[in-house]
Amino acid sequence: MPRPLIADDPLLAEARLAATRAYVPYSRFRVGAALAGPFGVIRGCNVENASYGMAICAERTAIVSAVVAGHRRFDRIAISLPDSPPGSPPTAFMPCGACRQVLAEFVGPDFPVLIDGVGEFRFDEIFPYPFVLPEERSDS
Repeated sequence: MPRPLIADDPLLAEARLAATRAYVPYSRFRVGAALAGPFGVIRGCNVENASYGMAICAERTAIVSAVVAGHRRFDRIAISLPDSPPGSPPTAFMPCGACRQVLAEFVGPDFPVLIDGVGEFRFDEIFPYPFVLPEERSDS
């Protein structure tokens, strides 16, 4: 169950700003993400491509940008989808499975995920069973 959001949370404001920078000539569906950590805030937006499978989501843009800048410890993420139709169910605002899996590489189950217009979730509430590689076993 989501917890209520603080309407003027600065991280949500950053995600909303990021959404205004989205490149979405095909879907016209903007998404913004803001990733916070000891480094401050790194924003991401979705970037589409005429070859639809080559598009990248806002959440992954933010994560990849943070990693390129040398960061791998994150405190929370905010996601904003200003083009979701009014009255859409909460599922219409959630990160896609690929973004959840990429987040799982860097965050733990208690990691806060703020979904604009929906609420705050723990990461394990939105992605309870991420794929993880088994550790190498030694039979000696």
